[in-house]
Amino acid sequence: MIMIDNSKTITKDVQASITPQLAIDILKSGNQRFTENKMVSRNLKGQVSDTSTGQAPFAVVLGCIDSRVPAEMVFDQGIGDIFNCRIAGNFVNTDILGSMEFGCKVAGSKVIVVLGHKSCGAVKGACDSVELGNLTSMLANIQPAIDAVTEITEERNSGNAAFVQAVSDNNVAMAVENIRKHSPVLKEMEDNGEIAIVGAMYDIADGSVAWY
Repeated sequence: MIMIDNSKTITKDVQASITPQLAIDILKSGNQRFTENKMVSRNLKGQVSDTSTGQAPFAVVLGCIDSRVPAEMVFDQGIGDIFNCRIAGNFVNTDILGSMEFGCKVAGSKVIVVLGHKSCGAVKGACDSVELGNLTSMLANIQPAIDAVTEITEERNSGNAAFVQAVSDNNVAMAVENIRKHSPVLKEMEDNGEIAIVGAMYDIADGSVAWY
């Protein structure tokens, strides 16, 4: 079994040795350390120096901009370990897909994680049909996830925690499928076993990540 020293900066050689499943396992182990408050001790200043001439992140994480969900901390990773894409509502668009293609096809990352989180403000705003400047069109990206919730017919708003969570779950699942649908590059890489594309949900109450 390949052993990864989480205290060290990821190098190209180490990145090349990481399989998609191992990449997921590294993130799972990191989240467990985070929830147990046993994070790895790192020389962050040293990692700044180590990565000054290049980078070899093993994962791409698409998450919400929510300040309570910092991906590097949630997964206990250091500088240069992951590409971190953030947008309110963790949905995909052309620019994010292009960023993911760079992260995987060009830079060598082995997994894409779409990371939703419980009690998401963007999801709540979409559930309430909030309209405010550019926020209106942004929240429209979450509408398909709302429409897909058919089992809840009453109180389809932010006041219903079960409805909000159902929308959040759909939103993550749809983002995963949209990556495959709208990026032939990433779809081919996944089909070839070069990367994995997975969804996950962060619990803002206890810091744990549930994997789909």
